[in-house]
Amino acid sequence: MLTGILGTKIGMTHVFSEDGRMIPVTVIQAGPVFVTQVKTQASDGYSAVQVGFGEISDKKITFPKFGHLKKAGLSQNLRHLREYRVADTSGFEPGQMIGCDIFAEGDDVRVTATSKGRGFQGGVKRYGFKGQHMTHGYMTHRRPLSSGATGPQRVFKGTRKPGRMGTETVTQKGLKIVGVDAERNLILVSGSVPGHNGCLVSLAKEAK
Repeated sequence: MLTGILGTKIGMTHVFSEDGRMIPVTVIQAGPVFVTQVKTQASDGYSAVQVGFGEISDKKITFPKFGHLKKAGLSQNLRHLREYRVADTSGFEPGQMIGCDIFAEGDDVRVTATSKGRGFQGGVKRYGFKGQHMTHGYMTHRRPLSSGATGPQRVFKGTRKPGRMGTETVTQKGLKIVGVDAERNLILVSGSVPGHNGCLVSLAKEAK
């Protein structure tokens, strides 16, 4: 069985459990995905299944990807390609469609997506610095300011200084599947997941 699936973040809502507790959930349009390549231990050195998700027009697809999808027997253009490690690839074949029914309520999952972009931010917002005094007489309250070393005239990598914030690959762990709607390919995940509404997310099962 496939260990993960690609989808699109729809937004957040809430559901009520049987004992009346309100559970915040994120709705993900998961799949369907199509198998584009099966990698085996003999040919590639590891076992994995590559899947594609999301349609793309003929103008925007590259010629190598077009040939790759055609070789898999697919007639539609797919925008995103990802692969998931599996122990056994005997049940997969190129062109096979996989839905969100591979997940069940109660499964432990992790979600990987690109976080929201915040632009250029200072150290107070970027790292939670305390800043300087807010009393009268201080001209720069939200220190440290944009500055670099005197000699190199730049900020070294890893230094907690102002800079571009967000737009990074973030993996949220410790989430659970609250509900699965296989007919509409919807998955309800407890809590929030990274990224803005409409972004690509990768939903994978946590190893027991």
